[in-house]
Amino acid sequence: MKPESSAKQSTGRMTGWAVRPLKSAAAWALPYWTRGEPGRETPSDLFRVLYLGWVIAMTLKVLGSSWDVSWHFKWLRDDLAPPHLINSVGTAIVVALTIVHGYTGYGVDRTALRLIQTGTGVFLVAVPLDLINHRVNGLDITSWSPSHMLLYIGTAFMIAGVIRGWFTGAPEGSRRSLVLGALFLFCLENTWFPSQHQEYGVFGIHAWDRGEPEAEPILLQFAADQMGRAVDRDMVVAFSLPVPDFLYPVYATVAGVAVLVLARMMIGRAWSATLIAAAYVAYRMVIWPLLAVADFPVSAVPFFLVGAAVCVDLAFQIKVPVVRALAGAALVTGGSYLALYAQHTLLDSPPLMPASAPVAFGLLAVVWLGGEWFVQRYNLKGQPTGARVSATATP
Repeated sequence: MKPESSAKQSTGRMTGWAVRPLKSAAAWALPYWTRGEPGRETPSDLFRVLYLGWVIAMTLKVLGSSWDVSWHFKWLRDDLAPPHLINSVGTAIVVALTIVHGYTGYGVDRTALRLIQTGTGVFLVAVPLDLINHRVNGLDITSWSPSHMLLYIGTAFMIAGVIRGWFTGAPEGSRRSLVLGALFLFCLENTWFPSQHQEYGVFGIHAWDRGEPEAEPILLQFAADQMGRAVDRDMVVAFSLPVPDFLYPVYATVAGVAVLVLARMMIGRAWSATLIAAAYVAYRMVIWPLLAVADFPVSAVPFFLVGAAVCVDLAFQIKVPVVRALAGAALVTGGSYLALYAQHTLLDSPPLMPASAPVAFGLLAVVWLGGEWFVQRYNLKGQPTGARVSATATP
């Protein structure tokens, strides 16, 4: 046999191995590709595949975003930077799933579908706005910019829709709680993302003070030119911590804790808030050495968030919703600020402004009370209803 013929046969076999699974997947999926209204009866295997797709998409977005902040504390912005490409794969899966839900009506009720479509739409509008923003203004380092906030808001609506869809459609059991916890973990990561600017920023300042700046010279010079000043410590501080000191503890205590409170209400299991916060902190601890080994900037890890989550779970020992919200807001605010003070003293954390604690308490109390009303009003604590999953349904 000629070598060319053998090589062609080998290539053909490899192509066949790759194509056969795709054909099998298409043969399984195509019968479900029928027009339907949201809330239609969904076969259990299809329901699992759809939400596995969401978990994969959100995992890719988390991996990309984890690298993204570190990347932009080292290099100038690049549309095709590896973190952006990872995020783009996740976004492509999100768009595909949104189309599937919208066309077939499988796996979602009307509310979940509207949330998913709204979130995806906002996100897709925010992407070109973000590109235009950076063409005009340059650096991609301001996590709190309006174009970036649109990305977070779009993702938040997306995840809210997915949480709603899973909550109303998944059968009772440990898998339901586990996936719901994972979805709230994605929600927490998205909510926390802008705070990473300060967490990376404090390490960037320390690196400058050691005489070992993490940012490449071209990035430092670009930032200095944009600010109209020389490359010096004041410029590095303005570059690394461009927002007021009170924002980090207030945002963490209100927005971050609000996600944990809602998770505890909807999952309904003891210590679920603590487990979600611990999982997020553990993830940040895992990627820390990976970034360091790859010679990328590292950040402060929000260990204090676990203390705040413990306070959330303790507050749920109180059975009266209004009392729980007010007492819980006080307990969480005190616990968060004390834990952040301890981390600030013993390790590294963004600047802490203790005088902002009353503001954090007031805002958290309002948000918590609103959450109690919302969950009760829309029956997000009780037996879920809406999109049904059937083990015997057929396309």
